[in-house]
Amino acid sequence: MRYLLIVLSMLFFPLTSAYAEISVGISLPGISIGINMPMYPRLVRVPGYPVYYDPRVDSNYFFYDGLYWVFQGDDWYASSWYNGPWDRVDRYDVPLYVLRVPVRYYRQPPAYFRGWRADAPPRWGDHWGRDWEQRRSGWDQWNRRSAPPPAPLPTYQRNYSGDRYPRAVEQQHSIQSEKYRYQPREPVTQQYFQQRVQPAQQRQQEQQRQQDQMQQRQQDQQRQQQQMQRQDQQRQQDQMQQRQQGQQRQQQQMQRQDQQRQQDQMQQRQQGQQRQQQQPDQGQKNRAAPQDKGQKDKAAPKDQGREKRKDEERDQTRQ
Repeated sequence: MRYLLIVLSMLFFPLTSAYAEISVGISLPGISIGINMPMYPRLVRVPGYPVYYDPRVDSNYFFYDGLYWVFQGDDWYASSWYNGPWDRVDRYDVPLYVLRVPVRYYRQPPAYFRGWRADAPPRWGDHWGRDWEQRRSGWDQWNRRSAPPPAPLPTYQRNYSGDRYPRAVEQQHSIQSEKYRYQPREPVTQQYFQQRVQPAQQRQQEQQRQQDQMQQRQQDQQRQQQQMQRQDQQRQQDQMQQRQQGQQRQQQQMQRQDQQRQQDQMQQRQQGQQRQQQQPDQGQKNRAAPQDKGQKDKAAPKDQGREKRKDEERDQTRQ
């Protein structure tokens, strides 16, 4: 068995070295875990455990209950994506099956692992003290037949590497909620996902609210523009109508003036005709007047002689 392990280590050594040369430190605010996975890991199940590990990487890298787990610098870190970002998990909350992984599957075991059995889990109680041992009492006692089935691997993340790797938590959550339907069973895992979901939902709600506000402002601006356009159109229509009415009034006034001028001209012509008709009648009257007067003058002495003779005859009769 020992020789088989040596041969396998010699076979995997070139891959492990090449893979480790690509890795660089990853730093987060207050946390530097010193791990960077340039591509999706080749996870292998730990025999008899619902836990996976990557035998090629030079780190204590595991997958359990929908999360990636890393033990680095005496602390545990978890992430829902294979290359982080990573969150520190309190040692009192690390899932039991992660703590039960045998020592031999730690690819970069700390110095205090020396002398511990390779086929047994690390002696966390001896290392972390009595308080931890009391709070996690019975952590290393379990029935292997009752172990839960392993969570399905999020192999969809294989399509996201290099520049395509989503660094924003919102983007990770959006992709994961679409492609990974697994529901975690561990309380700490559930809490982790809940903490990821709530801020993402809050940010999405905030983004949606901002989008709604922006859309409302755009709609208000559109309504204002439409109102201004309607007002401009109404003003132009009013101005055009006023011009048309002014032109109509001018035309009507010019028509009335033309009609009045035509009536005046017609009336003047009629008056001229009347004057022309009256002038011949007056001439005839004037010509007839001397004749009548001459006749009257001639007839007057005769009448006067008759009357005189009549007067004389009356006088003689009285005598």
